[in-house]
Amino acid sequence: MSNWKHIVRERLAVLRLPPVREIEIVEEIALHLEAIYDDARADGLSEIEAEARAVQSYDWRLLECELSRVERQWQPPATTLEWLERKGGMRMESCWQDLRFGARMLVKQPGFTLIAVITLALGIGATTAIFSVVNAVLLRPLPFAQSERIVRLWESLPQGNGLRVAVRYANFQDWRQQNQAFTHLAAYREDGFNLQTGLQTGAEARRLEGARVTVDFFNVLGVQPAQGRAFSTQEDAPGGERVVILSHALWQQSFGGNAQWLGRQLKVDGQNYTVVGIMPPGFSFPGYGYINEETHLWFPYALEAPPTGRGPHFLRVLGRLKTGATVEHARTELDTIAQRLEQSYPDTNKGSRVFMIPLHEFFNDELQRPLYVLLSAVLFVLMIACANVANLLLARNAARERELAVRAALGAGRGRLVRQLLTESLLLVAVGGAGGLLLASWGVTLLTKFGPRDIPRLQEATLDARVLGFTLVVSVLTALIFGLAPAWQRAGLDPNAALKAGARAMGGAGQRLRKSLIVAEVALAMLLLIGAGLMLKSFVALQQVAPGFDAQGGLTMEINLPPEKYAKPEQRAALLEQMLTRLRTLPGVTFAGATHRLPLRGNSAMGFEIEGRPIAEGQPRLRANYRAITPEYFRALGTPLIAGRTYTDEEAWRKPTAIIVNQTLARRHWPNENPIGKRLRTGGNNSPWLEIIGVAADAKENGLTAEVSDGFYVAYVASAAPAMTLVLRTDTDPLSLAAAATAEIRRVDSEQAVSGINTLSGLLNETTAQPRFNTVLLALFALLALLLAAIGIYGVIAYAVAQRTQEIGLRMALGAQARDVLRLVIGQGMKLALFGIVLGLGGAWALTRLMRTLLFNVSPTDWLTFAGISALVTLTVLLACWIPARRATRVDPLIVLRSE
Repeated sequence: MSNWKHIVRERLAVLRLPPVREIEIVEEIALHLEAIYDDARADGLSEIEAEARAVQSYDWRLLECELSRVERQWQPPATTLEWLERKGGMRMESCWQDLRFGARMLVKQPGFTLIAVITLALGIGATTAIFSVVNAVLLRPLPFAQSERIVRLWESLPQGNGLRVAVRYANFQDWRQQNQAFTHLAAYREDGFNLQTGLQTGAEARRLEGARVTVDFFNVLGVQPAQGRAFSTQEDAPGGERVVILSHALWQQSFGGNAQWLGRQLKVDGQNYTVVGIMPPGFSFPGYGYINEETHLWFPYALEAPPTGRGPHFLRVLGRLKTGATVEHARTELDTIAQRLEQSYPDTNKGSRVFMIPLHEFFNDELQRPLYVLLSAVLFVLMIACANVANLLLARNAARERELAVRAALGAGRGRLVRQLLTESLLLVAVGGAGGLLLASWGVTLLTKFGPRDIPRLQEATLDARVLGFTLVVSVLTALIFGLAPAWQRAGLDPNAALKAGARAMGGAGQRLRKSLIVAEVALAMLLLIGAGLMLKSFVALQQVAPGFDAQGGLTMEINLPPEKYAKPEQRAALLEQMLTRLRTLPGVTFAGATHRLPLRGNSAMGFEIEGRPIAEGQPRLRANYRAITPEYFRALGTPLIAGRTYTDEEAWRKPTAIIVNQTLARRHWPNENPIGKRLRTGGNNSPWLEIIGVAADAKENGLTAEVSDGFYVAYVASAAPAMTLVLRTDTDPLSLAAAATAEIRRVDSEQAVSGINTLSGLLNETTAQPRFNTVLLALFALLALLLAAIGIYGVIAYAVAQRTQEIGLRMALGAQARDVLRLVIGQGMKLALFGIVLGLGGAWALTRLMRTLLFNVSPTDWLTFAGISALVTLTVLLACWIPARRATRVDPLIVLRSE
């Protein structure tokens, strides 16, 4: 046998330790080396091989560094300055030693390091990507000066329990003149405009989004044109000069960024407008549903003739609060003004009040819950990743138990050992975090590219300073979460007991912690899978909702007939009729119709009265959603008529004497009667009665999840809306006809712009884009969580099998069959999984109620989903346990007994 004490003395000779101290250290290390030598001999190694294993089992360089540091600390400093210099130098040297040793240990175990880094990169990368979206959409201030002071205002009507509606023009004027809470109050109305590429008649036009705004609009937003000026009070008045402000993008793309365009004229909707301003780059317009950079033209609102009387509800209003004013104070003041208006104008303003919320809340109200659900889900994935890495570290630290015990015996305190192990964890997180940032950059690119268009400012998601800070904090917390418990547990072992115990007895102290982590992983995976299952079932139910039209084979395109060029309703009707006639002649087109608003694109409300059912004095008129349509609209859209007929050409284009209602209105007002032949009127007391000639099937108006309201379809000539959507029913690929259809429209009017070319299938897909986005991401996170949990269970069971190899071999030598071993090993894993499944079910039962608003036709406690996910997790865990259990059955009892 080798002289272990002699070997240790040779290794430590360079340190010149005090004799008494050297004897203690030599005795401890020699005992350690002898134990490893005996184990190697028991495993069947020769004396030379066993001695080599013992010598190589120890990191002598680390021992020299550690002893050198400890011995220097024992020497008292001569002066205070020397003590400070020595303290700082030793601390830096010690940290550098920790880093070098930690890196060396990770490089020595590439398999462990690779698995841990990939696991952390997935968790940190997914968390960072989703947080970048949350940051851009919910946390980042709106791109306006002091945006927290900007509010959005509506009128609130007594019908429909305080229904929010757009603001009447006259009411807005009174609010603006009488309020004291706002520095500025502005109104706007979005619209589409035909911008011609030249001033000459017949120049090609293209459709652009724009808005008519009041003079204070840019002051409310705190943004002014980068070049030129904003509108003057004289321009924002009836009969004022025709002027326009351009977006920076339009100025660059269409006019080459030439500053000489200021003061020059453009032709918009057939009229010449003078360019007075260019907005700054990146200016975002607060449109109805989301902030966008697709609005390119702004005109003074009052260029349009003001409505007669109090006017209809059609204005959108923004206000900038004065410094110190609150939303509640402003709302109270405007409600007081509304009460005065109610007394002055009881016919139009009875019961009208003001509804107001901060602009940031308006854009984010419906997005907060789904985005925070996704962020919570990805944090669960990160926690599962942490648990997996913690389990890996527990197993790895168990294998290093002798090393840690010797270091403790040589004088390293518990804090010193914890610091070393945490340093290794931080190195893992540093590499995993770097990989996570790379994955996050790819993830953000994918999210912004394929995310739904109606998420405001999604395109602004990026890895900015806040996101990087979040990643840093998450990474450090991750290192502490998965590194502290294993480090503290291993650093607290008794070195004497560990050195005497022998290799076979090591590693048992962390079993309880490893099992607890597995239970937590399974429970978190259950939460995510149940949430994803509910979302998936909800999305399937949403896909099965009948929209009220046939989406296959439908082509849509938008046109705008300029009121200046086609001032009379008869002119617009004649032009639209001519366009549809030409479109029907195209090969592949079977029907051609038009409407001022497609299904799923919101609604326009109108009051009405039923003949023979007078409205009591003081009561509001009945209200229903309406759409202006042409004769072939229903056949082009694929909406069936339940009863009656559609309009004739005479009724649609020249003399509106009839009306068509939807099923909901017919059922509500004539539940046991045939509504055909009944009459109603939509105007005032002097308007004509319109005969109901048909009942159309219900079509979804405000999304697939919204209930269908009362509705009717008026003949186009009764509305003569300038902005219309054409609908073509085709027996071929709809988009293949887009170019030919556009050419036919321009043959009727060469200056007419065509925009919004889409298919009805595309329209339907846009409606389901956001729930599809949420469902796909949550499902991906849930599957990743299940995979990580399965890997974690596999790792724990495989480690347990390796630790119990002798026991399993002994059992098989005594007569145990393969099925008995399978039952033993799988039972151990399934017991942990069942605990996790029960905890996950309980957590899901409580937490999925928070998802109620995200679900459609699915209960948040749907028992089929709960049962199906439980079965899926059980089968996955069974597979994860079966693989190491199968390996355990192949243990050769003769080899095990020989080693014993």
